[in-house]
Amino acid sequence: DFTEMMRALGYPRLISMENFHTPNFMLVSEVLLWLVKRYEPQSDIPGDVETEQDRVFFIKAVAQFMATKAHIKLNTKKLYQADGYAVKELLKVTSVLYGAMNTQGGERADLPEEDSSKFKFDLGSKIADLKAARQLASEITSKGAVLYDLLGKEVELREARTESIARPLEINEAEKVMKIAINSVLEEVQKTKDMLNNVAVDEANLEAKIEKRKLELERSQKRLQTLQSVRPAFMDEYEKIEEQLQKQYSAYLEKFRNLTYMEQLLDDHRRTEQEMFEEAANMLRLIQNRLKEEEQHLLKSGSNDDSDIDIQEDEGSDSEGDLQITRHRISTDALLQGRVGARLMGSMQGGDTEED
Repeated sequence: DFTEMMRALGYPRLISMENFHTPNFMLVSEVLLWLVKRYEPQSDIPGDVETEQDRVFFIKAVAQFMATKAHIKLNTKKLYQADGYAVKELLKVTSVLYGAMNTQGGERADLPEEDSSKFKFDLGSKIADLKAARQLASEITSKGAVLYDLLGKEVELREARTESIARPLEINEAEKVMKIAINSVLEEVQKTKDMLNNVAVDEANLEAKIEKRKLELERSQKRLQTLQSVRPAFMDEYEKIEEQLQKQYSAYLEKFRNLTYMEQLLDDHRRTEQEMFEEAANMLRLIQNRLKEEEQHLLKSGSNDDSDIDIQEDEGSDSEGDLQITRHRISTDALLQGRVGARLMGSMQGGDTEED
């Protein structure tokens, strides 16, 4: 339907639905521009669609034109896709133009073939005539209302008009009125001349001010050039101080990096000590549990001995085991106290003799 309508409207190129299987924005823009020109030849919609911004502007302009002029609402998103969905939007405009052409063609069906061949469909001129007709209708309505009001006052004005017509014209009064009008016109002319003179004076004053500003500008530019060419006395000292500041800044950066690195090492060392302390506490807990189990085992085995010698030997061995246990407990308690408070220097092993 779309291709047949475009062919009937007189589109110069051949269009098929295969052209819209893939997005073809150039063809869609060309068709839209042709339809707009066909609808109103005096339209000024730009046809530049090279960049993305130009394409968006073109689609918006066409949609706004169709909404305001033809009251046709177009979907700009589908038009920008330039595929099969755009054909449905184009069909809205072509159907209106095709219906108008068929209507006008039916009215001219009785014309001869030569006249029908010379006929050219111009919808833009018809729209212009419609606008002019609407404007004239509004003017006629307003003028009719004013005329109705004036006709209502005709009864009162008729008597005044007849009195004025019946009254004889006095030349002296007419001369006085003319003199008054001439004097008012002369006063207006004199006021206009005075204003022109004032404009000339103001123009001269402004030119003098402009010349003065130009001279001041030239002096300021010369002074600026001299100041830029002269090197200040403090620039040498400023450059030296800037070099020293750069050195101090580099030293500060180095010390800051070292300090950060040392703090990181300290944190790692503290973390390692904490882990060692936790491991020592776990080992101490395991040793205490093991010692408790051994004590319970020794107590059970001591009650089953037969002779006193064996009992004494067992007691001696138990005393020696208890001594080793107490030494181990003392060393572990000292280790824990050293972890909590100050450091403990030494090992966890006992001395060679009992006194030590």
